[in-house]
Order: sequence, then C-alpha cells, then structure tokens
Amino acid sequence: MNRLTTSAGGYDLARFPEDPRDPFRAWDASDAYLLQHLESPEGALPDGPAGDVVVVGDRWGALSTALAGHRPVQISDSYLGQRATAANLERNGLPADAVRLLSPRDTPPDRVGVLLVRVPKSLAFLEDQLHRLAPAVHAGTVVIGTGMVKEIHTSTLALFERIIGPTRTSLALRKARLIHCTPDPALPRTPSPWPLRYELPPDAGAAAGRTVTNHAGIFCADRLDIGTRFFLKHLPDRTGPDRVVDLGCGNGVLGLAAALANPDATLTFVDESHQAVASAEETFRANTGPGARASFVVGDALAGAEPDSVDLVLNNPPFHSHQATTDATARTMFHGARRALRRGGELWVVANRHLGHHTTLRRVFGNCATVAGDPKFVVLRAVKR
Repeated sequence: MNRLTTSAGGYDLARFPEDPRDPFRAWDASDAYLLQHLESPEGALPDGPAGDVVVVGDRWGALSTALAGHRPVQISDSYLGQRATAANLERNGLPADAVRLLSPRDTPPDRVGVLLVRVPKSLAFLEDQLHRLAPAVHAGTVVIGTGMVKEIHTSTLALFERIIGPTRTSLALRKARLIHCTPDPALPRTPSPWPLRYELPPDAGAAAGRTVTNHAGIFCADRLDIGTRFFLKHLPDRTGPDRVVDLGCGNGVLGLAAALANPDATLTFVDESHQAVASAEETFRANTGPGARASFVVGDALAGAEPDSVDLVLNNPPFHSHQATTDATARTMFHGARRALRRGGELWVVANRHLGHHTTLRRVFGNCATVAGDPKFVVLRAVKR
C-alpha cells in the first residue's frame, strides 16, 4: 500500500488483489499531475448541470477515489481495477456508491461535464472509448488526458484531435504529461471501427478458417498472436465430457479450438477484461452450434471456480501489468488452476521461453513437462497429482 498525497488530502491506495510483496504502486506521477491540475484555480471542476464527471481507464482507482466527492462515473475494462477502486474507497472511509463503476460494455452517460482519460496502453481502446463518449461531450465539457511521457505519442494526440477537438499538451512534470482537448461539436460523429473480425489461418488447428471477433483493447486484436498460433498446433487431443477452462481467454480462440476438437466438452472462458470476455463469447457463438456448452466469466483468474471441478486448463498468461513487466498474474493463474483442477487434471501453458515458467510450475504442481518448443515459445504441461 502507498499513500497518495494531494492538496485536498491523502489517500491510502493499493492494487487488487493486495499483496505486500507487490513492488508496484496503485498510482503514478500522471495520476498525481492530473489531480494537482484539477485542484489548481485553472483546473477547478465546474459546478452545475454540465454533466457527469467521467473517468476513463483509471487503473487502480486512484483518480476515482480522490475525486469521490464529485461522484464520478468510472469506465474501466479491468475487473481487477474495478475491485481495486471499491477496496480503495472502503480503505479511505468513502461510501461505496461514491463512484459509479461501468465497463466499456455498459451504456455511457448521456451528458459529460468533465472527461478525464488515463491514457491506456492500447491505442485501439482509447479510440473506441472516445468514439463512444463523443456524443455526450459538448462545447463546455472539460476534457483532460494524462499519462507518462513514454505513453503519449503523436498518434495519441491525433485521436483526441480527430474525435473530440483541438488538442495540446502540457509541459512534462516528473515524466508525466497532460493532454488538454477543446471539444468541437461540429466534428463529424463517425462510428467506432471496433470490433474487428478476421479469419483464422490454415495452421490454426481445429479453429482454422473460423472468424474471430475482437473488441478494442484486447491483446493482439487485429491478428492472431504468434504464441497462440504456436499453441494451436500443440493442443491436447482429448475426448469425452471434459470441463475445460480457457484461462485469460482474450478473444477465446484456444477455447474455441478445444470445443471444436471435442464437441462433448463444456467450456468456461475467463478473463479480467470485459472486452475480452465479450470477444470470446461472440467468437464462440458464431462458430459453434446451439448445442455447444460454454460459460463466460469476467473475474480474477480462477478465484471463483469450485475446487477439484476442472479437467483441463488452457493458458497463455500475460507478463505485463499495464507498462510493468511481472510474473505475478501468471503465478496467480497457476495457483488457481491447481486448486480448480481435479486429481489427474492438466494445465497446459504457452509462454515465451525466457520467462522460465517451468520453474514456477514445478514449484506449484511438483511437475512440469515440455510438450513442444521453438526458439521463442514453449508449451508446458503440469498435472495435478
């Protein structure tokens, strides 16, 4: 836990799930810079019927918690970010309903008085959200983006300029920068280009030739990522009424391939991204018959799964949390998989070879075998004994 101190007060903040070993803070210099600006005379939040205060992409709830007195609407694609916001409100003695939590799948407010955007890692997600919010922005709307200097590019500014209106940046402060955008109601209101769809290549195993739906913000949304492509060539050959989990499902290609190869299986698609789970469901429904059995869960890995209930877990774990490189998410996934698997159940993982997940899997499961490998990737198999 770390304390964010502003001129309006101090806030104890933590990521979710809270881990005392986690070296990363729940806020950074760009959050502090934006709050400092808002608390200054030139950045004072307007009063009156201008519309909702909307915070997009608040990573761990730092902005929403500090602005809770304005009863903001938070739009976040991250289940963990939403849980962090709720926990941080409670941690600081603020009412749970002080922030209205929405996902990108929800209808945004009709009228926005202040739009605050924490620049996301995904330019596509930023584009989609600006398109969705543009109809609610008016000439009096205050629009401010924030991010670290390394996160704000010419393409970032071009999106604000094209979708919202004239845009300029602030001076850098502690390697952070603000984006000031003046809404232009005369700009044409074009629809978002998302979701994108593409056909899987011939070497995609049982899913070859199928069409994938990709909502904005999911990993590698405009093409099949090379790790998944490698995994699809080496998926386990199983039959019968297996319960299979596509863990960290993204657009659901792995689970779809498993379902097509074994029509008797029951699939569960799990991701902490609302956009990913929506992509997986659309991909699955479009490529399977009415008898296909699947559930779709936005959640914290397998935290909600029944112990000893799963036969097979397929996993392509991330090794980034926003801009930070970390194996914390993979470790959480591995531990959750072991708890959810039946005795004899298997976890299959594809990962960059250099990450050394085989060591972690041996520690968690007591065993790990290499199924396949090339110079970049390995497919690993661990069995619950």
